[in-house]
Amino acid sequence: MILEIDPTSDVAIYQQIRDRLVEAIARGELAVGQQVSSVRALAGAFGINVATVQKAYDLLRREGLLRTTSKSGSVVARGPASGPPADAVVAQWRERMSTVLAEARAQGVPDEVVLAQCREVVEGFARVREGS
Repeated sequence: MILEIDPTSDVAIYQQIRDRLVEAIARGELAVGQQVSSVRALAGAFGINVATVQKAYDLLRREGLLRTTSKSGSVVARGPASGPPADAVVAQWRERMSTVLAEARAQGVPDEVVLAQCREVVEGFARVREGS
């Protein structure tokens, strides 16, 4: 799997790394139990500070998507078929989703367009997982 980050983006690099890994998990490109690059390897590949990658991985661990052990390094801990998440995870996700949807409303995006785009994104994840 190849991660793409944009160093000129307004989005912090650690957030871009976190977001790309979450998207890869959602699409099934990273499966439960699959090892991800080490913090040092990923930092070296992008020429960024190790602490930046560590911050992204820390977020993913707190969200329950990664687990790290001294033996196996960092591996994917959850995926689309992992069953229902903890209530706290759902509450945090809903809060973030509410902000993104509020941004669309504040910009004047019609509700029908917001709903259609949400459906398109979710269906896109499923299409990639299904290989179509």
